[in-house]
Amino acid sequence: MAAIAGNVSLWSADAIRDHAGMQISLALYPGFTALDIVGPFQTFADVPGLEVGFVAEQAGPVLDHTGRLSMVATTSFAEVAAPEIIVIPGGMVRPQGVDDPVVQWIRAVHPTTMWTTSVCTGSLYLATAGVLDGVDATGHWAAMEELGRLGACPTGSRVVERGKVITAAGVSAGVDMGLTLVARIFGDDMAKIIQLAIEYDPQPPFDAGSPEKSTPEIIDLLRATMAMR
Repeated sequence: MAAIAGNVSLWSADAIRDHAGMQISLALYPGFTALDIVGPFQTFADVPGLEVGFVAEQAGPVLDHTGRLSMVATTSFAEVAAPEIIVIPGGMVRPQGVDDPVVQWIRAVHPTTMWTTSVCTGSLYLATAGVLDGVDATGHWAAMEELGRLGACPTGSRVVERGKVITAAGVSAGVDMGLTLVARIFGDDMAKIIQLAIEYDPQPPFDAGSPEKSTPEIIDLLRATMAMR
């Protein structure tokens, strides 16, 4: 990947120059789901010129929802006052009202972002921050009713783009969102190169990745498992 990214002749030189130093801040909080944030990270990380980093309430390691994996935030919310792009992951916790540190950060930086994005139940944080009032949005299928109660207009689409706000459905949809955003900023060819570089060519062993394609028994088992966390 480093060799590919370093060969800038493959990329749009104008787009790279125009967006050099663009700050993409990926939020972490205790209980986040790792793939929610790693998927978008991987789509951005090797695009030349971007400053991609992890941010949390406090700099340092942050445990995911399993309690078995930690990722390191190199900066705190207080240190990141004007990022061009923010990405909010989902997890097995819910925002604790407007005083939640993630929500407060979203409210502080959203007015000046170029793009405000979320993956999975990360859209609940955007909604709690008031970003999705009356706005079409998506998230994990099991949280769609909650998303509606928070003022958004839930849709089952995998990626929803409304103005500068992009929301993605559950977990793996973060890769789709990341590629969509790369295409918006740098053009389709850049996104296609990234997609090829990470060999994102889904061919799942089971066609059961959405409630519409699953069975009531599997859905009930998953809901019970999620309720136990």
